[in-house]
Amino acid sequence: MRVEDRAGIRETRPDHSLIWTFWHNRIFAVPMIYRKYLRERQGAVLTSPSRDGAVIAATMRCFGVASVRGSSSKRGAAALLEMEKWIADGYDLAVTPDGPRGPRYRLAPGLVRVAQRTGAAVFPIRIEYESAWVFGKAWDHFRLPKPFSRVRVIFEPYQWVDAEAEGDRFEQERARLETILNPDHETD
Repeated sequence: MRVEDRAGIRETRPDHSLIWTFWHNRIFAVPMIYRKYLRERQGAVLTSPSRDGAVIAATMRCFGVASVRGSSSKRGAAALLEMEKWIADGYDLAVTPDGPRGPRYRLAPGLVRVAQRTGAAVFPIRIEYESAWVFGKAWDHFRLPKPFSRVRVIFEPYQWVDAEAEGDRFEQERARLETILNPDHETD
């Protein structure tokens, strides 16, 4: 695993909450990234209220990470309030902004709304696998790195969202964050 730390988080730990964000199909590497580089950061991961979300929640518990269960279609309002509480209490959140159903590599507006309502910085994490199996029948084309494959992790600089943005400005904020997570070569 190679890390390019454009955020500077490995040298200077922030004293504020972060909203970690990464694409749904790259989630496999996140527990390892957390354990190896950011273990002292405490927080919760947003998971869907589905069976798949339960598996992710159980896996994250093994790493000492709590979960907030909800999505835009189920338990959305309750999940938003729970995420706001985590941030208010000084914890981090982890969100896959294209989950739980896609479209792949499309940042849903919920991430922007959470950042606006909490004032927390978005922490974009890009994950690239040198070689991976791609599960093409899944909506996200889930990627599982092959054994001994190199994994490149890019901690992008923290991004603050304009708390007052609505309409076109809101869409600009959403698109800006999507662009940071979406280099051209990863939109397959």
